[in-house]
Amino acid sequence: MQPKLKFLDRYLTLWIFLAMATGIALGYLFPGISDAFDSLSVGTTNIPLAIGLILMMYPPLAKVDYSSLSTAFKDRKVIGISLFLNWVVGTVLMFALAVVFLRDEPDYMAGLILIGLARCIAMVIVWNDLAKGNREYAALLVALNSIFQIFSYSFLVWLFINVLPNKLGLANFDVNVSMKDVIESVLIYLGIPFFAGFLSRYFLIRSKGIKWYNQQFIRSVSPITLYALLFTIVLMFSLKGDKILELPMDVIKVAIPLVIYFVLMFFMSFFINKSLRVSYDKNASIAFTAAGNNFELAIAISIAVFGIHSPQAFVGVIGPLVEVPVLILLVKASLWLKRTYYA
Repeated sequence: MQPKLKFLDRYLTLWIFLAMATGIALGYLFPGISDAFDSLSVGTTNIPLAIGLILMMYPPLAKVDYSSLSTAFKDRKVIGISLFLNWVVGTVLMFALAVVFLRDEPDYMAGLILIGLARCIAMVIVWNDLAKGNREYAALLVALNSIFQIFSYSFLVWLFINVLPNKLGLANFDVNVSMKDVIESVLIYLGIPFFAGFLSRYFLIRSKGIKWYNQQFIRSVSPITLYALLFTIVLMFSLKGDKILELPMDVIKVAIPLVIYFVLMFFMSFFINKSLRVSYDKNASIAFTAAGNNFELAIAISIAVFGIHSPQAFVGVIGPLVEVPVLILLVKASLWLKRTYYA
């Protein structure tokens, strides 16, 4: 039986639009919401928002089976291709698209770069299942990307935002990111949910069993990511009431390079793997892992480093708004490619 996208995931784009509208309405109805929000901060960290962002990251990391890493070297070609596509091709392509489309708006450009550096660890399992990919390989790639993000994200942010734009002479790009701030944010917003997810999996499987964990626990916590994401969006847009007329054009401005990125990464990955005679199920897993991004992490880092009012955080929100409809179409394309080239 062909798996179907769950109701909440199927209409994610609609939920995000509604969250934006709700936030803007709240901003108009309650002008003092910004001051009330700021009063809940300790230093530069807003407590309710920090809790929401950590909760947003926890479910996808709790799903990851880190024991699958032991099989990583059994098919070095497939794993090597995936890592190259994710951490070299994907990051460079998003950087190039950010330069081409947003070089005159450095804040938006930085936000798009942050998305490109955050590799997918959440929805890829959904797209992979819908496209009849290899679930074990998808889980393995998610586990590898999770580990890589913990150790490489801070360095990549420094390289692609602080170093490369200056080396390339992008005079309009005047954004600098503190490595200290990024490292702290990665440790909080990726490190805490990473270890919480790892410990949850280890101890709950030992006490309740893998079947209960996957069918009961994971199913019960999965919606938390969506609720936390929508809470963050409502809060962000409640502070943007003064920019309501600018938002539609800005959404389009950011959406165009994102759509190009998703499509290019998917088809580039698919045909590279096909030329190397990789089986369809593994090909689909690699292609969807390469095409997707970890918007939860990009949003968390943008808010923590640049602030909830920042254009960088706004760009992060546009990510899932665009990703869901485009990836649904790519699932259909993947199934068509299977019938065409793997029949």
